[in-house]
Amino acid sequence: MFKSADINSYSNVFGEIGERWMLLTVKAGNRVNAMTASWGGLGIMWGLPAAFVFIRPQRYTHELLKYTDKFTASFYPEEMRKVLNHCGTVSGRDSDKIAETGLTPVHGENGFVYFEQAEQVLCLKKLYVQRMNVTCATDSEIFDKHYPNNDYHYMYVAKIEEYLTK
Repeated sequence: MFKSADINSYSNVFGEIGERWMLLTVKAGNRVNAMTASWGGLGIMWGLPAAFVFIRPQRYTHELLKYTDKFTASFYPEEMRKVLNHCGTVSGRDSDKIAETGLTPVHGENGFVYFEQAEQVLCLKKLYVQRMNVTCATDSEIFDKHYPNNDYHYMYVAKIEEYLTK
């Protein structure tokens, strides 16, 4: 017999991404940027372990992801909340968020960049990018609520190349 249960009891993904947030980090050329995200998920796509992340078009991270297929999603202890908040509200175009927050970059062997302070890191390879479209929405009220300026997120589907943990 089935019974209803809290989805968080099934998987920690919902708590990690939705509540604790994640830091998306991309390196393109000599530029590195990190932005906080709380929309996304993990699953299987095209038979591969995959991450799904959503980035607004005005974000610097979206701009940098045009030049590389590698990025990371990393997760931090609660005491890093102020750092994550800063990385989610300040643009890397205008400031050096990494220096301002005291994050310590790690340049992995496979070209992935993440931070020493992370507890868990997903090394991701971009496979698919598509801008969300209100004409595809089956509940337009959600789009009305989250996109009053029509700045629809880009959805990134990425293969999980490696999972790192301390």
